[in-house]
Amino acid sequence: MRYMLIVKASEQSEAGVLPTEQELAEMGKFNEELVKAGVMLDGNGLGPSSAGARVKFSDRRKTTVVDGPFTETKELVAGYWILDVKSRDEAIEWARRVPFGPGGEIEVRKVAEEEDFGDNFTPELRQAEQRMREQIAQQHGG
Repeated sequence: MRYMLIVKASEQSEAGVLPTEQELAEMGKFNEELVKAGVMLDGNGLGPSSAGARVKFSDRRKTTVVDGPFTETKELVAGYWILDVKSRDEAIEWARRVPFGPGGEIEVRKVAEEEDFGDNFTPELRQAEQRMREQIAQQHGG
């Protein structure tokens, strides 16, 4: 099962405060543990919302773009990991090991899998999805 560990933004991450050398070293060590355990699929930090944008949909064709920064820091994402683990509990255990100090917060969410969509995800849609994933892998050397 794939789980996403979502790192919640803080006032410091939104202000563009970079991690210290020690913090980067600690995070690198944690990432190495994930890789050695064979559970890490991807992970990255994100820039502050001041460099981002939101695309809002008023209907299927009409959109509005709102430039950052966004005010509700606690609702923003500052980074993520995608892990391939056996259970939600295992994902939570990894999240508990992230080397964050006081105030850090990680949300643990299951990544939707084919079986989660039931009968609405027809064999034809599954085949189209598989073709697309194969094309992505080819485009990116996978």
